[in-house]
Amino acid sequence: MDKKVLIAPSILSADFSRLGEQVALVAQGGADLLHVDVMDGHFVPNITIGPLVVEALRKTTDLPLDVHLMIENPERYIDRFIEAGASWLSFHAEATHHSHRVLQQIKEYGYVKAGISINPATPVTYLQHILEDLDFVLVMSVNPGFGGQKFIPSALDKIEVIRHMIDSRGLDVKIQVDGGISAANADKVVLKGAEILVAGSAVFDSEDIPKAVRGIRKAATL
Repeated sequence: MDKKVLIAPSILSADFSRLGEQVALVAQGGADLLHVDVMDGHFVPNITIGPLVVEALRKTTDLPLDVHLMIENPERYIDRFIEAGASWLSFHAEATHHSHRVLQQIKEYGYVKAGISINPATPVTYLQHILEDLDFVLVMSVNPGFGGQKFIPSALDKIEVIRHMIDSRGLDVKIQVDGGISAANADKVVLKGAEILVAGSAVFDSEDIPKAVRGIRKAATL
């Protein structure tokens, strides 16, 4: 099977003092997206970046910006992140009471891919009535909030179930996986149905960042 898998390095693990340089290195390695984790210190126990950094990134790279909102009440900030340059935008199912409304808010722009993220303990049944409204599902394979965590194996079964849900309805919805992804397990998640791999420390902690991106892609090419 030769499936096109998208590689999305996560800047959560990047050296922010050399962010522009490191973004250029992942692009050199053939990255497809740049994953941008936004944390608010409420939904997750960490604080990262806001729209101003997204806007700065947009000026420094041609890579699509895959903005992952790990924030409470994401509907309050959707517009600001899209206007800052997000090309893909996901929010957490657990962070809002109105997932369908938030998805429609994103889709009103017409050019931004809309996704929803589910935590390790969130059942896939949550997706049942909104799957048709999604461009992608982001499966968290670690508990959100920090980089460098180990992959949670039960995510593999979750990916497989979601893949069946999507295929049985004939939908064009991609599965993205975030957390503990590396060249050592990329093949396993792709075999279960993942199409977008987010990798942070496996890329940015490497001495050769472009080579690390290529290594994950090679491992994910079945």
